[in-house]
Amino acid sequence: MSSSDIFIGETIGTAILILLGGGVCAAVTLKASKARNAGWLAITFGWGFAVLTAVYTSAPLSGAHLNPAVTLALAIKDKDFSNVPVYWGGQLLGAMIGAALVWVAYYGQFHAHLTDKEIVGGPGAQATTAKAVEAQEKGAGPVLGVFSTGPEIRNAVQNLLTEIIGTVVLVLAVLTQGLNDKGNGLGTLGALITALVVVSIGLSLGGPTGYAINPARDLGPRIVHALLPLPNKGGSDWSYAWVPVVGPLVGGAIAAGIYNVAFA
Repeated sequence: MSSSDIFIGETIGTAILILLGGGVCAAVTLKASKARNAGWLAITFGWGFAVLTAVYTSAPLSGAHLNPAVTLALAIKDKDFSNVPVYWGGQLLGAMIGAALVWVAYYGQFHAHLTDKEIVGGPGAQATTAKAVEAQEKGAGPVLGVFSTGPEIRNAVQNLLTEIIGTVVLVLAVLTQGLNDKGNGLGTLGALITALVVVSIGLSLGGPTGYAINPARDLGPRIVHALLPLPNKGGSDWSYAWVPVVGPLVGGAIAAGIYNVAFA
């Protein structure tokens, strides 16, 4: 497996993952979408099917890691870190491409949503102090949830632990089943099981933080949110952005340690 295959496979696979996963968030969130207010079940199953599609597409090229936490765990398990930067680079680029494609697909809905005074507020609802304006600009904007995750209760310790726990479950499932013939990632055999694990994590553990469980899935789209010319988009909540990066990486490392002790 060459470095170019890994990079291309991870870029394509992660782009599909975010296009379909972010797409279901857009469908449920945005004004003038036929799926608006479809609810949490739609989001969890949408992300599960996104994982399924992305894995089947990218596994022949890269083994379908699609997640820096999975890549880190496999590197710890196999004691081989040589391809980690290539995997991570493809995953971050793919996540950004996928997020940009969500914006393209829902361009009209984004505009309708972010120019609706009932959603973004009219003149009388706008902040009147410099401190309030700064809070609006730095906090989570009204469509940030289409791109990235955020906590329902902002408690850094709890939020971090929730992401760690969810990622441990995901990565252990990846490590203990469905590795492809080359043993370097999730192959098509385990795609369905892993997709269902993602659905289960979303239903059971997704409520507190939105279950990033994947640093690239959160960071790449958050960068795109910050860069896109969206009207009234608000802030990208960078003060929280470290949690869905650090938590999954710690969770992946813990899962690898558990695997090496209990299963290897």
